[in-house]
Amino acid sequence: MNLGSKVAGEGAGTMSITIPTLLAGGIKPVQSLTSVMADAPMAEDAMAEQVGALCWRLHKGRVQVLLVTSRDTGRWVLPKGWPMAGKTAEGAAAREAWEEAGVEGLAQAQPIGRYCYDKIRPNAVPLLCCVDVFPLRVRRLKSDFPEHKQRRRKWFSAVEAASLVAEAELATMLMQVHDAPERLTAAALLDKGHQPAS
Repeated sequence: MNLGSKVAGEGAGTMSITIPTLLAGGIKPVQSLTSVMADAPMAEDAMAEQVGALCWRLHKGRVQVLLVTSRDTGRWVLPKGWPMAGKTAEGAAAREAWEEAGVEGLAQAQPIGRYCYDKIRPNAVPLLCCVDVFPLRVRRLKSDFPEHKQRRRKWFSAVEAASLVAEAELATMLMQVHDAPERLTAAALLDKGHQPAS
């Protein structure tokens, strides 16, 4: 009598495992692991990568951070979104800053940090998203931008911004900016020209 599991391929990238069970008449296969897992999210849905922009300026010698409201709940967030074909990660972050906040500026090539959150989706399980955050020194704010009718934007101190965002890792990142603003980029902090509009 073979008590082992039966494994059979079912197309590219999938596998069915038959799990035996003990019944009065002997051991019989009762259920495929594929059917058990049918309603679970696929492995590639376990985590999604996003990019975000930490939009900042110097105001009276102190760093201020630009937050926008989310379209669904109205809570304060960083501009963020999905990576874009043909753009670097920092380029995609800068594009999101333009679309969501009307920001013009140059994003740094290296992220300042990373935070994760659960993206709520209608008729689906929440999706874990991890966001690489790129500092972007704001040179100009435009009043006419793609999502200007869907969001509000406002400047905050890094401490205020940390108290307003829902994600603990992002709040920690903002407090680190408050404690060590040179993390944004030492060269950019030395360049005090071209302050953005309020």
